[in-house]
Parts: sequence; C-alpha cells; structure tokens
Amino acid sequence: MASYIESMDGPIVKAAETALDMENINYVIPFVSSKDSGELKDAFEKTLSVRELSGEAAELADFWFFETVVRLHRINNGNSYNGLKPAGMDWGPIIPKLDKAFETEKIDEFLNFLLNFIQEDIRSRFDDVLFKKDYDINDVEDARDYINSMLEFVDYTQKFYKYIEKG
Repeated sequence: MASYIESMDGPIVKAAETALDMENINYVIPFVSSKDSGELKDAFEKTLSVRELSGEAAELADFWFFETVVRLHRINNGNSYNGLKPAGMDWGPIIPKLDKAFETEKIDEFLNFLLNFIQEDIRSRFDDVLFKKDYDINDVEDARDYINSMLEFVDYTQKFYKYIEKG
C-alpha cells in the first residue's frame, strides 16, 4: 500500500519544495537521519546548481531531489521505497482532516470525526454480539457464531486499548 509520505502532495515533498524555493535545506533535513544528511546536502546543492540551467532542468532536478528525500526517509524508517506517488490520490478521510488541523492549528473537528468513527465501529461490533447472543442452545452453529463474535470483539477492543496505551 502506498503511503501519503511518498506522494507529491505529502509533507516531505512540501518541505522539499520550500527548501528549494528558500534555498535553505533546514526545511527538509529533519525528515532524514543524521547519517543520511550528508547525502541529502549533496543532492540539495546539485539540485540548486541544475535548477539554474533551464526550466526543464529545474523540473527534473526538483523531482530527483524529492525522490532522494523521500527515499532516505523511507529507508531510514525501515520501509521500502517504490517511487513518488502522484498528488491528489485518495488517502481517505484522515489525511485531509489532519492537514486541515495542522493548517488551522485546531484539532477539534478531527477529534470529533475520529471519536465518532471509533464509537460507531465499536458500537456496531457490540450490537452484532448482542444480536447473536440469543441463539437457540440446540443450534451449535449459531452458538459458535455468537462465541466467535464475542471473542473477536473482546480481542479487538483489547488490542485497540493496548495500541493506544503504548502511545
């Protein structure tokens, strides 16, 4: 599955664009490890030099720089890199809502969305368990269906809690 980080409208490319426009690598260098900062600085200097040649050269150099930053970031985090993804991909509701929260510096709309989503999901799973609870004791398949739903619900909520608890 592609990652928002790998996209042309993701935070790394946005920071890389700003770094090139401002001619200041400090906008993008936090996205890579200190061990890779030398490679990034070298790519940055080369990109700035090539950008001066022509508009076409600048476009190619910028794209190469974006790929370099994203590749270094992904690899440092133990992920594979399979190229930049185009801008405008559908990342679902989370990414746009987070982008808006970062832009407005207000989290309430995002929190309300997420809390409602979680509440609806857990309530739906719980309702499924309750629906299956009143099975005919002589119907072994219905009994198993109830037990499986109940145990899956317990497992799901327990994992959910532990995931959040770990931070």
